[in-house]
Amino acid sequence: MNFIEELTWRGMIHSVMPGTEEQLNKEMTTAYLGIDPTADSLHIGHLVGVMMLKHLQRAGHKPIALVGGATGMIGDPSMKSQERKLIDEETLRHNQEAIKRQLAKFLDFDSDAPNAAELVNNYDWMKNFSFLEFIRDIGKHITVNYMMAKDSVKKRLSGESREGMSFTEFSYQLLQGYDFLHLYQTRGCRLQLGGSDQWGNMTTGTELIRRKTGEENVFAITCPLITKADGGKFGKTESGNVWLDARYTSPYKFYQFWLNVSDADAEKYIKIFTSLPKEEIDALIAEQAADPGQRPLQKRLAKEITIMVHSEDDYNAAVEASQILFSNKAGEILHRIDEDTLLAVFEGVPTFEISREDIENGIKLADLLVDKAPVFPSKAELRKLAQGGGFAINKEKVSDAYAAASTDMLLNDKYILVQKGKKNYFLLIAK
Repeated sequence: MNFIEELTWRGMIHSVMPGTEEQLNKEMTTAYLGIDPTADSLHIGHLVGVMMLKHLQRAGHKPIALVGGATGMIGDPSMKSQERKLIDEETLRHNQEAIKRQLAKFLDFDSDAPNAAELVNNYDWMKNFSFLEFIRDIGKHITVNYMMAKDSVKKRLSGESREGMSFTEFSYQLLQGYDFLHLYQTRGCRLQLGGSDQWGNMTTGTELIRRKTGEENVFAITCPLITKADGGKFGKTESGNVWLDARYTSPYKFYQFWLNVSDADAEKYIKIFTSLPKEEIDALIAEQAADPGQRPLQKRLAKEITIMVHSEDDYNAAVEASQILFSNKAGEILHRIDEDTLLAVFEGVPTFEISREDIENGIKLADLLVDKAPVFPSKAELRKLAQGGGFAINKEKVSDAYAAASTDMLLNDKYILVQKGKKNYFLLIAK
């Protein structure tokens, strides 16, 4: 597999330094990608870079994931209008371990293959580097004129931000450049991967290596920043980032995010975020064009990426949960799904708190849903709807408005889903 060709047809190449492809064709090449450790989970904005590393390893080259512990303490000015908050070492180490667990789903860290992936943290080689040593041994090789010419610096100094730019942030590109130099000297790393917003920092690294060691054969590849067809920001929802950790974004919500992308985005994303071969993707694109209503691209994209990030069981549970509103086995599914998925499926529906004691004492549904939780304005309306087949508890129709409630009705030992008519849902929370 030719790495550059693979990334090219997948739409994952923005810039390639001359000579990169020749280097990759010549020998197994070590390449690294920097990852920001400011959270203990990656989000889907990180996935383009991670997939670059995955394809690199598939092509027989050696990937290094660099957790930017030192640089993460400073903050990259690229594409940012404000300086970020700094993080302490304990948080940094916790985040690093969490990120490695996630990366292990994409990369082979554990085999004895010569191109097994490695995880490194630049804090480990920066923490004992004195300021005087750094400016003497590294700073003297890169001129201020060179650093000022970078777009990330020019934008911040041109008045787009009232806060200007601190010396801390100005020095960022030198620190990132030193990472490349260090990995070149200690691991023979000759290639850096990153987003197109990183090009300035990456070329500082290749320049530093050339000036410090005289080595010319070091390279950089950037991928485009992912956008949505409608111009909106990729990876953001109303509730924030789409995370890879189930604690922050449930597998159901993760699956739904990919299932609901537009047709244009699905065609682009399935190339970037899966390892499916070109022939299979082309067949799915043709299938989508023939019958867009079936949405084969979105379904396959959501399946592949949910299994890769979570598991096949999580994918199956997400598909099942997605069918709750339409399935004739909805009652069974409701009693089976976990609390997070239940709340995600019915996010936004009105909720009422009720007394668990009332449920245990067998309160009549009419009393519960009119007096205790005002789902219905009157018992007469509830009775009429129940007799007409328009009232359901946990997706199972109830014809007797005066039937007794019971703890068997509680989903996850806590919730009751009430349906009024075809589309109106209410969630009762027993406390």
